[in-house]
Amino acid sequence: MAISTGSILTACKKPDEASKGSGGGKGSASEVIKVGEFASLTGKEATFGQSSHKGTLLAIEELNAAGGVLGRKFDLITEDTQSKQGESASVVRKLISRDKVIAVLGEVASGRSLEAAPICQNAKVPMISPSSTNPKVTEVGDFVFRVCFIDPFQGTVMALFAKNTLKAKNVAVLTDAAAPYSVGLATFFKEKFVADGGKVSVEQKFSSGDKDFKAQLTAIKAANPDAIFAPCYYTEAGLITQQARQLGINLPIFGGDGWEAPELLQIGGKAMDGTFYSTHYSPEDKAEMVQTFVQKFKARWKGEVPDAMAALGYDSALVLADAIKRAGGTDGPKLRDALAATKDFVGITGKTTLDAKRNATKPAVIIEVKDGKFVYKETVNP
Repeated sequence: MAISTGSILTACKKPDEASKGSGGGKGSASEVIKVGEFASLTGKEATFGQSSHKGTLLAIEELNAAGGVLGRKFDLITEDTQSKQGESASVVRKLISRDKVIAVLGEVASGRSLEAAPICQNAKVPMISPSSTNPKVTEVGDFVFRVCFIDPFQGTVMALFAKNTLKAKNVAVLTDAAAPYSVGLATFFKEKFVADGGKVSVEQKFSSGDKDFKAQLTAIKAANPDAIFAPCYYTEAGLITQQARQLGINLPIFGGDGWEAPELLQIGGKAMDGTFYSTHYSPEDKAEMVQTFVQKFKARWKGEVPDAMAALGYDSALVLADAIKRAGGTDGPKLRDALAATKDFVGITGKTTLDAKRNATKPAVIIEVKDGKFVYKETVNP
């Protein structure tokens, strides 16, 4: 079910139906601009989708309060992918064919973005993923964009972190073979780590949804690595770390931005202390723009501190609005060209410049779990 200008998370009302236009083409000043969003609002990765949606909605509300863009306000139409394979394609077809959206924001997970990207490309409707990091997402076509860094960079960042900060020479890699995000990030990490003289002493695999990792962890323990790289999502990362500690594996365990969720601490508990992950921003950043965003987000969402998914959702909506303004309307090809020309757009997650492959070049942040809290550790620039 689609929820207009909001979702099941909000009590926002739909804009007056009489004020709506088709949302396509240039549109008159009286027409709203229909923007689609697809996110995992329920299911096993709901935290990702909910955070991203809250950031996106906050941006849309602020844009509308300021009068919108080109004299037109936005109508955000949100669809829940339920964290399920196949659902993204269905809801994005509906957003484009029935709701007539001029652009699509989503998804968080790379696998689900890959489902939707060909549909947007074929319809010539621009798609902007807030946080899908697998390189294949934008390779689908020239109407597909993202506002986050990609896994080759993230893999390099974590390989350097393992070598320089953790002083690891031998690393075990534990990969979710069913998730394109995990497979890609593991590949890029291994390439850089080995190229720099490191050794992958053992590699083990599992599938999304698994809950018992003791067999893989036992094999890892026998290989005696210096650290464990687990490029998976938070649901498995918490269980992996908890079970590793139960087996007496007290090595540093680290991962990518798929760990970014409060539930990581709820699942892993005290076992998470001394673990690390790469992400896109930190709410501890002292930049005035970041702190203003944090305060506005907390005011809108009952004291909740925005994570990286929220910040990227916010930035994705603002990048779209900026492109609409520069394009002078919402015509698909013109909007695509304006998005492709995005350069030095200042957002919450840093300056966004889209390269020739429509990927964002920007820094990464390393977070440490310490005393049950997420603590900023360092920033790594491209």
